[in-house]
Amino acid sequence: MSGCGSSQVENQYPTYSSAISSFGEAELTNSFFADGLCVAPDENVGLEYVDSQVAEGAGVFNLDQKKVTYSQNIYERLYPASTTKILTAYIIIKNCNLNDYVTVSEEAVNQTSDSSVCGLNAGDVVSVTDLLYGLMLASGNDAAIVLAEYYSGSVEAFSDVMNQEVAALGCTGSHFVNPNGLPDEDHYTTIYDMYLIFQEAIQYETFVDIIHATSYNALYTDKAGKSVKKTWNNTNRYINGAKEMPQGITVIGGKTGTTGAAGYCLVLYSTNESGEQLVSIVFKADGVSNLYLLMSQILKEFGNL
Repeated sequence: MSGCGSSQVENQYPTYSSAISSFGEAELTNSFFADGLCVAPDENVGLEYVDSQVAEGAGVFNLDQKKVTYSQNIYERLYPASTTKILTAYIIIKNCNLNDYVTVSEEAVNQTSDSSVCGLNAGDVVSVTDLLYGLMLASGNDAAIVLAEYYSGSVEAFSDVMNQEVAALGCTGSHFVNPNGLPDEDHYTTIYDMYLIFQEAIQYETFVDIIHATSYNALYTDKAGKSVKKTWNNTNRYINGAKEMPQGITVIGGKTGTTGAAGYCLVLYSTNESGEQLVSIVFKADGVSNLYLLMSQILKEFGNL
């Protein structure tokens, strides 16, 4: 490593319920799932209490009780859009010196006009910390490429690292081909796999600090050595104040994601009235309003059980 020293995919996920028929629940829980993880059968739970029809998949995971309290197609393979950047940030925070500086390449800034970027230019020299904020708050596809090149030398090599990492986390329904979540038929995950990735990422205080920030002031230099100042604002509407938090829930942070193929996606880290930690996920909502509608509903109805 050079840096650190169809809109719906067929489900082939090996499910909990199918394994029960062969092994029995007690043996399965002890033998096939790591201690401390939420485990659920491959069945939907709670859909009748919320407007579940506005999204393809969703889940609420109580990390302290180790329970899945809401389950909607959590093992179905779906496109994750920019929630992919959770995995990118996790790999960098876990393995890298965040005080390193990186030079932005031409490839990294070669984005389409409608791409979500944090406004980097080729030749900019930016710290890894600043790049992580640009990645997670502004959802910079350019920052994602810079970080991938920094860590592995190329997007392709970094994608290999991503797939090795998720395999180690037990994600059997995922495959990644880029660090930013731009559409590709071979780039997919599941609600359950994203829970596995995200709950691992929030073990790092730096990651939580980043997703909790309302905004961030970056300071770096351009290719001529001149100082550049940028302010990146959090796209999470619960954090930036555009959306009221669900009753009884404190949203700490998360990551948004949107593409035509993926729909509207949101991954959140919250606490409930008892101080228990929650991960909640909505994928492929049919609009931004319905994305937050369903997220608020599942947290209100299933976050304090």
